[in-house]
Amino acid sequence: MSGARTNIVLIGMPACGKSTLGVQLAKWLSMGFLDTDLLVQARAGCSMQAYQDEFGMEAYRRLEAETARSVVCDHCVVATGGSVVYSESAMLHLRSLATVVFLDVPFDEIARRIGDISRRGVVIRPGMTLGDLFNERRPLYLRHADHVVDCAGKTQDAILDALCTLFRPSKL
Repeated sequence: MSGARTNIVLIGMPACGKSTLGVQLAKWLSMGFLDTDLLVQARAGCSMQAYQDEFGMEAYRRLEAETARSVVCDHCVVATGGSVVYSESAMLHLRSLATVVFLDVPFDEIARRIGDISRRGVVIRPGMTLGDLFNERRPLYLRHADHVVDCAGKTQDAILDALCTLFRPSKL
């Protein structure tokens, strides 16, 4: 796996499994792992929710985009924040480094996994429902993805198997 795109970037809604599956995929493929949500929190010095509460959603999105644009890695799986797809420049940068995979989880499963949205750190405009957010973001995920993995009703193991099959060393 040589060249500029030796990395894998996972995108998708909050609670779709980017971080959990990303760690497992990195182990399976003997790659490094980065979680941009953790990098954003380290830069902010507080949780994503606390940063949004203090500075607002747009400030958080700017910090997230700056953080994503600063990623430099080789042979890594990168789990992104769910809202990174709002930044064209961040996505262009990530696509220059990696093959981008959208973990496509149906709305009902996302809603069940998230539970109380106010405690999750989800970047959402006031008055917007989780369903509105899902409908707004899904086309962005599809637009930026090189591959879409259908996660509907699948176990983590089944999704991991699909990802590993997709990324046999000759396919990156």
